[in-house]
Amino acid sequence: MLRGLRLDGVDYGRCELREPWGLLMPGQAAARFHFIGRRGCWLLTPGKEWIELTPGDAILLPRGAEHQIASAPGVKALPLERYEIAEVSGNIFDVRGGGDGETTLLFCGSLTFNIDSEHPLLRVMPDLMRACELASNEPAIPHLLEAMAREVTMDRFGSGGILARLADVLAASIIRSWVEGSCGDTTGWIAAARHPEIGRVLAQIHLDPSRDWSVEALAKVMGASRSGFAERFTGIVGETPARYVAQVRMHQARLWLTRDRLRISEVARRLGYESEASFSRAFKRIIGSAPSSFRAERIAAHHSLR
Repeated sequence: MLRGLRLDGVDYGRCELREPWGLLMPGQAAARFHFIGRRGCWLLTPGKEWIELTPGDAILLPRGAEHQIASAPGVKALPLERYEIAEVSGNIFDVRGGGDGETTLLFCGSLTFNIDSEHPLLRVMPDLMRACELASNEPAIPHLLEAMAREVTMDRFGSGGILARLADVLAASIIRSWVEGSCGDTTGWIAAARHPEIGRVLAQIHLDPSRDWSVEALAKVMGASRSGFAERFTGIVGETPARYVAQVRMHQARLWLTRDRLRISEVARRLGYESEASFSRAFKRIIGSAPSSFRAERIAAHHSLR
């Protein structure tokens, strides 16, 4: 399931900000990423708590929750567009501004997952993940941070593109480390994904969500009887196999409707429904709204948060 999780860079900014300065980061559909290259700063978390960040720190906000980042707690935060922004190349930007004090060097980015916020993995993630807290479980994280620090501070030709790719890898490493050992959950979806047998079943469902999975087929994946599998799956995951499969299938439908802009009839066909009407009923039962209404609402919300 982690192998299928991809990150696409939306935009990246190399920020040179002179004290005092403050950046207001409104909530958005994409994830947020911050790497501190030179001179520390402070972050006002989604929970309204100020935490100090030092050079080499990396922060991931997987659901793009609202937050602030500033030279000191309480400094007035301004939207990014109030600063001097120059396009370097494609989706990479230089950001400058602030007062007349010492300069803080940051690398900030917006990352779009190939899954939406209703996916089980994103739902159970915390609002904020800090790389240094997960480094003990992921040996690659310190090396990635060191490589990013060199690229940020040396400002060599092409460093923006290299930083963007390093940020993608670091974000994926942070998520993997959190799933494997640091999230602490012993029940629910994370526990199920870690389980050697149930995890294998979940992986098959997510690898082929358009398949009409029966309880018998899933039990065969686990190598158990139908009744034994259903009881064990429900006990670990917290919902029946049929309900979970339906949620994953509708998650795939959401992506096809909003990301790929497929027609509702085409989504219904891909998922094996006999008619658009039967698909729409199933979609509304799981998601709570009709496919057409859901797509219109999500597209409008995405544009308003960008």
